[in-house]
Amino acid sequence: MKKFVLILLAIGAFSFSAKSQEIADNAIGLRLGGNDGFGPEVNYQRALSENNRLEVGLGFRSNDDFTAFKLSGIYQWVWNIDGGFNWYAGPGAGIANVEYDEDFFPDDRFDDSETYVFLAGDIGVEYNFDIPLLLSLDFRPEIGFGDYNDDIDFDIALGVRYQF
Repeated sequence: MKKFVLILLAIGAFSFSAKSQEIADNAIGLRLGGNDGFGPEVNYQRALSENNRLEVGLGFRSNDDFTAFKLSGIYQWVWNIDGGFNWYAGPGAGIANVEYDEDFFPDDRFDDSETYVFLAGDIGVEYNFDIPLLLSLDFRPEIGFGDYNDDIDFDIALGVRYQF
């Protein structure tokens, strides 16, 4: 009888710990970064399974020299650290468009705009509050394949998302 009770307790404890690792079905919000990540990004996450999700973002930046937008998609694996803390990592890709002022490149080696593709990776940590709020901090290196962006860029951002 003692073995039976211990087995039930072990199954119950495992079920409870597995439940704490689940991620939200949906989350939408902002990813606030900079560098060549083009600045703020409207961001949506969709759970694909218990510990995997897809993140899609649309970033935009405009200043005196250029206007740019970027659409990215990243597949993420999510691992529980402790309680509401998770870490995640995954590969991704996207497409970007940059339109810049004629004076931005004075030697006329580029046209006034360019559309290019890029590959990205993502690694970060997040905290899932008891309320439907998710805060994250991540690092996203990107490799661009175009004239304007043909090197590696690093983007660090803070994410604030509503979960539903």
